[in-house]
Amino acid sequence: MDTCPPYPTPPGDAPGGPSRHAHWWQRRWVRYGALVTLLALSGLVILALVRRQTGTEGFLVGLGLAVLPVPLLTAAFRWLDRVEPSPWRNLVFAFAWGACAAALIAIVANSFATHWIATATADADGADTLGATVIAPVVEESAKAAAVLLVFLFRRRDFTGIVDGVVVAGVTATGFAFTENILYLGNAFGTDQLTGDRGIASVTAATFFVRVIMSPFAHPMFTVLTGIGFGIAAMSGDRRRLRRLLPPPAGLLLAMGMHALWNGSTTFGEYGFFAVYAAIMVPVFGLLTWLVVWTRQRELRTVREELPAYTAAGWLNPAEPFALASMRARRLARDHARRHLGRQAARTVAQYEAYATSLAFLRHRGRLGRAGADFTVRERELLHELWRRREVAQPALDHAARMTTPIAAPPWPGYAVHGAYGTYGVHGAYGVHPRPPGYGSYGPATPYPYGQAVPYPSYNPYRTPS
Repeated sequence: MDTCPPYPTPPGDAPGGPSRHAHWWQRRWVRYGALVTLLALSGLVILALVRRQTGTEGFLVGLGLAVLPVPLLTAAFRWLDRVEPSPWRNLVFAFAWGACAAALIAIVANSFATHWIATATADADGADTLGATVIAPVVEESAKAAAVLLVFLFRRRDFTGIVDGVVVAGVTATGFAFTENILYLGNAFGTDQLTGDRGIASVTAATFFVRVIMSPFAHPMFTVLTGIGFGIAAMSGDRRRLRRLLPPPAGLLLAMGMHALWNGSTTFGEYGFFAVYAAIMVPVFGLLTWLVVWTRQRELRTVREELPAYTAAGWLNPAEPFALASMRARRLARDHARRHLGRQAARTVAQYEAYATSLAFLRHRGRLGRAGADFTVRERELLHELWRRREVAQPALDHAARMTTPIAAPPWPGYAVHGAYGTYGVHGAYGVHPRPPGYGSYGPATPYPYGQAVPYPSYNPYRTPS
């Protein structure tokens, strides 16, 4: 069995390890239990409140209609997150927080504030307008931003950039919009039951068209602005305090402003809603979509530029940085493993891709002087996870790299790999592939053949960026 390259010695006082003397309330199962209990109680209370306002029949109709955009929005955010996928537990928490905790906070706070204003001013119509345009945006965006803040603080390793902020914020807002749509659609159905309206002219149809067809992205778009602020903060080093502290509240203020403009559009005249929708909402949605897609492409470029250092040190095969920097090659690698070794092998390749991407991002932050104090420990953990899965993942990625290269021979030296599918470049499962002189069946014969201890790629991750 070949020996992995040596690990760096982690500092003895490196933070991040579990405390031997942690109090009972600091234990993971206690915190998880408290969080699950909080969300479950919030869900039960919000369920009772919505059902009380809409009635059982209205609740069921609202639920059936409100669930329609949820899979599409969730799939869109998962697509954006394919380079370094967020753990499912983070996304489940974000959706549950938005649908239960944030929705409960919003309903209680909005109702209380609007009732108080109406009592103080004796103007019910004015109180409703003020509540929709001022109170609701502040309360709702703050409640949704709490989920992003919690992930940012307690799942910091999973929150490394703009895309992570966008995905967590978007999924949270999707859950919030889901609950809110149940309430609006259920009330609309109740109104139609009282008036006897049916068909496309009903209040239910109009509400469904505006909230589900025209603007399912409204709440996610508002909260994404907050997520971008947290993403910028996550990319900043500890020494740049202003860059770490200012973007999150700035993003939250922008989210509140956009939300207030959207809610107040109906007060701008007969065509105010359509004017705001066409002139502001659609262009901002397009701009944010472009920003996130561009950021995702930059992440792939980071993978391609940072991983060759680990190739030179003997941790990765020469073809892997090219394959891991292409979403098409990643998919081909998973399909290849699934065909030859089954679904579990495909999951192993997917995990390998995720860990390698995290490693590239970690090195990139270290090179820019933005790494945390646990840089060495985290790097060692990621390399260990890669080494455990290399026998299955490396041949699949090598195959994908060759399949996505438009020329006869790959542009990287020493691409021959030995693993679960045979030896590529010698007499493996896919025939004989040429390799340059001086390269063995395990990659480059010099200067660091696989199976031999090699120098570890080292640099100072805490240097001041130039």
